[in-house]
Amino acid sequence: MSETLSEISLPGIPLFKRGKVRDVFDLGDRLLVVASDRISAFDYVLPSLIPGKGAVLTQLSRFWFDHTALVCPNHVLSVDVADFPPELKSHIPLLDKRSMLVRKTEVLPVECVVRGFLSGTGWNEYQETGRICGVKLRSGLRESDRLDQPLFTPAVKAEEGHDENISFKAMEKMVGSDTAKTVRKLSLELYQKASLHAVSKGIIIADTKFEFGRLDDALILVDEIFTPDSSRFWPLADYAPGRSQSSLDKQYVRDYLLTTGWDRSSPPPPLPRDVIDQTANRYLEIFRLLTGRQTL
Repeated sequence: MSETLSEISLPGIPLFKRGKVRDVFDLGDRLLVVASDRISAFDYVLPSLIPGKGAVLTQLSRFWFDHTALVCPNHVLSVDVADFPPELKSHIPLLDKRSMLVRKTEVLPVECVVRGFLSGTGWNEYQETGRICGVKLRSGLRESDRLDQPLFTPAVKAEEGHDENISFKAMEKMVGSDTAKTVRKLSLELYQKASLHAVSKGIIIADTKFEFGRLDDALILVDEIFTPDSSRFWPLADYAPGRSQSSLDKQYVRDYLLTTGWDRSSPPPPLPRDVIDQTANRYLEIFRLLTGRQTL
């Protein structure tokens, strides 16, 4: 695996998009998605890198895309660099483990969030209104309680600033009623399938988010799925409702940043070495637990 990478440059290959974590390159009807070792929190890219993070995100997504392929098709063509086109061969050492060759799709402008437990912004909204994204919940729920049934709670993706939770009706207006209902059904089925696997490995998936794209009038999964960047992973053995939970995901970094006095409206501070190391260890641990593999 290559050295820690902040920004990926592939001379001669046009850049399609640079996201908070992934750099995407245009190969005509295909894309090359390369996961860097950047980490974001509160919608800011932090100045610190997490060693091995890009490889964990890619290889864990690869596992989940395979695991859920019968529930929903996905955009992955190959994660094996031996299958990459000839123009990428000189970049193989940089791309190995952290890259996916994928189909190009028209990505829906909505984050598809599924919540099985009451946490994060959902917990905050419930405390204020008794609802999440317009869905009324029964009273008396505690932080981290399991919901009576998983909720599909869409959000609008923001290029800058915070993503905004929206109602399902608002999503229907954006993408069409049939598409919205299909995406909701698929998201809940994906969450159920992954949750059953995770709990068998001693892990609760508290919530997660997906992205979908259109290809030839079909909906397919894109981006990443069930990674520590896109999901909350709680060790089952430590779970106790009524408080925040220990986690094997990005929440560890968010919790640290909340102790720093950072105002969340200016450039974020760098992470200290122990937080970087702990974060890298947590990402690798959740990969090992969920996949059963010891190495990337």
